Amino acid sequence: MWKQNFMFRALDATPLKESEQELFHDTDPAMDSAGLHLEKFLSVWIQGDGEDEKPTAYTNCYVRTATLDFQKRVGFLQPLQGRSHQIKQQLTAGQKEFLRGWLSSHAPQAWEASDDHFRDLFEAE
Repeated sequence: MWKQNFMFRALDATPLKESEQELFHDTDPAMDSAGLHLEKFLSVWIQGDGEDEKPTAYTNCYVRTATLDFQKRVGFLQPLQGRSHQIKQQLTAGQKEFLRGWLSSHAPQAWEASDDHFRDLFEAE
């Protein structure tokens, strides 16, 4: 199985260089938000058939919201959401455009092999 993670600041259209794993691996779960300076993020996981760097088809997309206090190294990761309407609501138009462009240029054959339901997730509304 092929997979790729994109971490966006909540409203940014370009992902961070760091993945969810890199940002949240060494953080503690926040027990209380009092006194924290939390930044909002959106984590997008794309899965597909294939291995390593080149997928043969994109099959699934999951998103989750996250918050992180960089100075105190604590945050919250919400559960993954995989329903189409949830994904479409959480992604901004700019994020959809970035993901559509990245997925179609990274592995054009995988983009073409993906079903319409998957590609529709990244259409501007």
